Formats: sequence, structure tokens, C-alpha cells
Amino acid sequence: MDADDDQRIQRDVLAELAWDPRLLPNEIGVTVDQGVVTLHGFVDGVARRWAAARCAQRVRGVRAVADEIEVRLAGTPGRTDAEIAIAASRALEWDSFVPAERLAVTVANGWLMLRGEVEFGWQRRAAEGELRRLDGVRGITNLVEVRPPAPPAGDRLRHDVRRALLRTIGADRVTVEVDGDTLVLAGVVRSWWEHDQVQRVAWSAPGVRVVHDQLLVGG
Repeated sequence: MDADDDQRIQRDVLAELAWDPRLLPNEIGVTVDQGVVTLHGFVDGVARRWAAARCAQRVRGVRAVADEIEVRLAGTPGRTDAEIAIAASRALEWDSFVPAERLAVTVANGWLMLRGEVEFGWQRRAAEGELRRLDGVRGITNLVEVRPPAPPAGDRLRHDVRRALLRTIGADRVTVEVDGDTLVLAGVVRSWWEHDQVQRVAWSAPGVRVVHDQLLVGG
């Protein structure tokens, strides 16, 4: 990858940011070095920060994204920490797939701390996704632990994950290893979208508590 490639990626990322209706024009800067994109600037919520990173990941040739965007809430009075905490609790309760009764949220200066236990990794991800949409949130620390009700069967788990990957993205370059309740993913995927699909499949597998992601994007 050379300077011309980096310049092309920079143009494409800027165009993708401008194309996304959730983002405001010219609020995010982009630099690229050897396919690694760095985002910088200011947005008024964690949802927009997350959306910007996803925009960069969608662009062909991006190897990694360094998110240095700062969340600065608008100058008008926003939600208090107490109001954010109430909204967060309600958001978790309204999602029927999230075990809200096993989760706890604390808020300090707009930053959410999510704790508790769930049986599946996808529930952990879903809970964070609900909180990310809330107004007034500066950031989220997800400390939720995954505790499966039963340990997985290693050979069967590897087989089932491989079949799921082949169904969704035809991932013949992704290897799956099982060590107890831990999945190790290695190999190469063609895009960040494929990377996300591999993660989704891995965390959806029953009995998985930890996923070690050693995937490379591109190639």
C-alpha cells in the first residue's frame, strides 16, 4: 500500500462520512497511513461517534480505524446523570432479548458503566447497542460478563460455527479453534462488514464466554 492508496482511502472515507445522514458536514477529520484510518474531531453524542467509525470501516482498503473523536454535548442544558440512568434502565427493559433484571447501569458525567451477567455474548452486545442510542451519553464502558448455563462441546461447537460462517459469508479463510468456552478466530476477511458478521456468529454460539479475535481485514 502506497501514498496513492492512502489518498484514495481518505477521499472515500470523507465521502462516506458526508453520505451518512446521521453525521454533520465537516465535523470529522480523516488521516490515513498505510491503510490505518484515524478519525478526529467533535460530535455531540456517542451514537454519532460510533456511526463515524462504522463509515470508515465500510470503505474498501481500510485495515484498521483509530477513533480519536471527542464527544462534546451541545451547549444547551442536557440530561442529568439521573435522567440518563432512568432512560438507560428503560431502554434495557424495553428490549425483550436483554435480561435487564441481571444488569446494572451507573452514570457519571454522561459516561455509562454497564455491569452484570448474561448467558450469551450477543446479549452483551445488544445491551450496549441500546445504550449507545441515548441522548446525552458521552461513552460506555461495558463490563458485563458472559456466563453460559452449560459448557460447550468443543468439536460440535467448532463444526456449528464453521457451518454458520459458510452460510453467511462463505468464510473459507477463517479458522475456528475452541479452548473450553473460548473461541479463537484467525485468518483473513475481505471487509469490516465480513469481520462484523464473523463476530456476530461467534458470539451467537451457545456456551461461548470469550472470543479472541485474531482476524486480519483485507488481503
